[in-house]
Amino acid sequence: MVNKQELKDKVIKEVEACKEELIDLCSSLIKIPSENPPGDSTEISRFIENYLKKFGTEVDFYESADKMYNLVSSIGSEEGKHLIYCGHTDVVPAGNLEKWDFDPFSGEVKDGWMLGRGASDMKAGLSGIIFAFTILKRLQIKLPGKLSLAIVPDEETGGDYGVPWLLKNKIIHGDGCLIAEPSSPYNPTVAQKGSYWFELEVFGEPGHGSLSPLAGKNAITDAVRAIREIQKLWDIQIKMPEEVEQLIHVSQKYMREVEKDREAFMPVLEHITVNIGTIEGGTKSNVIPENCKVKVDCRLPFGITEKEVTDFLHEKLGELGIDYKIRPFGFRSNANFTDSNDPVCKAIVDNISSVTGHEAYGVMQWASSDARHFRDYNIPVLQYGPAFLPTIHGYNERVQVEQIITCAKVYAAAVIDFLYAE
Repeated sequence: MVNKQELKDKVIKEVEACKEELIDLCSSLIKIPSENPPGDSTEISRFIENYLKKFGTEVDFYESADKMYNLVSSIGSEEGKHLIYCGHTDVVPAGNLEKWDFDPFSGEVKDGWMLGRGASDMKAGLSGIIFAFTILKRLQIKLPGKLSLAIVPDEETGGDYGVPWLLKNKIIHGDGCLIAEPSSPYNPTVAQKGSYWFELEVFGEPGHGSLSPLAGKNAITDAVRAIREIQKLWDIQIKMPEEVEQLIHVSQKYMREVEKDREAFMPVLEHITVNIGTIEGGTKSNVIPENCKVKVDCRLPFGITEKEVTDFLHEKLGELGIDYKIRPFGFRSNANFTDSNDPVCKAIVDNISSVTGHEAYGVMQWASSDARHFRDYNIPVLQYGPAFLPTIHGYNERVQVEQIITCAKVYAAAVIDFLYAE
């Protein structure tokens, strides 16, 4: 009979003993610019491949698009359950370097913080799953199932060349998945809102600007009228399905009591959010514009679908008598979740509590991620990773070093619980 606690204590102890190596790994990943766009993952993918091969693991390379590389590596037995640990190598662009207080690609450790672009999203989490994977390998833990790393190049742009490509081509599969995306220290995300990005194009009739509004048909002013109707999506009253009512309640508690600065945003869990992201139209100030394009990001709560939103938009815009088209693009999904009682959720949550000595529970994410793709293939999934949430996608991104170490301990121990469970 295997003593799971002894095994977990063993791997946790090894993570602690080798924590400087973990921090060096994270720092090395940050030092490799992997901004997306442009999306070239060659250097970072080769670095990770070489790191894994030092421990005798085989790494399969899959180029899903030009210079976009997916890495898959597995240890354990083909018998038993299969657990996937997933992370992405790409980061959002660093932006204006003058607005950083430090080099975004320094990977510097200062005053207990890991600094740099991707520190929170998600090279700290990525280094943690890679490191936990090698700890199990170097300790020669005999797993009664399989643990796979799926390291993908294309998450930040919502593209199709990472997780969805691996799933569609049947390269990965499993009984559960952990994505090391940034989260709260004690609250992995087990659900997320849906996404609906669309472009509204409004058509007008050109004419001389000196005759407006009596001549022509102004596409920009018609687009402004359309925007007012689009913003009414927020006002739709949506009934939450019974199966997610408790999840919404717990998530609101989390925003109210844990991430207290998020309390003002609690309504987003039950409403359609609407962000008018870009507007492009017209040619000159003295020409009546015949075209205007508006790009919109909507996030959908449980209880409403993309089709229902589209029907609402056509109804409201049709009443305006304008000439328009709606084209979906980018992130698209309905709200989705994994049951908190699923074995993969329990393995992570229980080990967060065990490692930290703090109550842990899953909550809902108001954004979206690769988790939705795994759920499309009926693979239970949650997200848990080290982060300083206020800095994600912003300047001076950073994460506490201690959090990186804690998460790696959780990752290593959770494998034991999940794969050894009957």
